Amino acid sequence: MSISDELQELVYQTLVADPGVGALVGDKIYDGMPSGRGYPCITFGPSDTLEDDSECINGRIETLQLDCWSRDQGRLSPCKKICDAVKAALHKAELELSVNALILIRIDGMRVFRDADGTTAHGVVTVVADLEELS
Repeated sequence: MSISDELQELVYQTLVADPGVGALVGDKIYDGMPSGRGYPCITFGPSDTLEDDSECINGRIETLQLDCWSRDQGRLSPCKKICDAVKAALHKAELELSVNALILIRIDGMRVFRDADGTTAHGVVTVVADLEELS
């Protein structure tokens, strides 16, 4: 498993296990947008990495986008609550990868807006992880 896959699995497992997130979306956390999905839900969006090596350490900074979705008559508030729950579950959480090292995980920003259909609220949560590749 790559370090990116390991990080995504850790984020997924953390969100699924979090009671605050679960109260808002249940287990509807997806890698990709399934057809016929129900709202509200969370999906993994794009990610990127920056190398952050130093002497004798293979490091990287990985950024994940988590997309939060709700449909409640065009209201943004339910989606904001999902974003806040994601932040509460992940921001500076003491988490561990099984093979590599997670130095720090933090929420770098959140944005909530209405999609073009006027009824879907879309939240974007930017997750940044400082990682050390041990394998």
